[in-house]
Amino acid sequence: MASQSRGPDYEELVRFLVEPFLESPEALSVDCEISSSGPRVWIRLAFDVADKGRVYGRGGRNLQAINQVLTAVARASGQSVYLDVYGGFKEAEENNGSAAPIMPKSRTVAKPQGRGAPILKPSRRSQSPE
Repeated sequence: MASQSRGPDYEELVRFLVEPFLESPEALSVDCEISSSGPRVWIRLAFDVADKGRVYGRGGRNLQAINQVLTAVARASGQSVYLDVYGGFKEAEENNGSAAPIMPKSRTVAKPQGRGAPILKPSRRSQSPE
């Protein structure tokens, strides 16, 4: 846990943001590492595989919102934050205790794209003069 002089308590903030999405919040594991040489914070989080869909949300929106909150808090403290999400505990047991990342670091998360250009309806094309 971070003291007030070192910056925000990222672990508690992540728990506050992620636990409402979890069926089994006791399975949430949060590891926070603050670099001593620079203003960087690495947050690693793991949860039960069954909760993956709820935490990520449709199109990754929930996880992206969590990342944006963490980024805003870090920026206000003069830090940069990197979020790693790891596979659940069941997955870790299958991989001999090492949980494989199920998402790249937050700095490489793609921004959601818009719906794109509107699709022309066939009725519009048929109305053009010949």
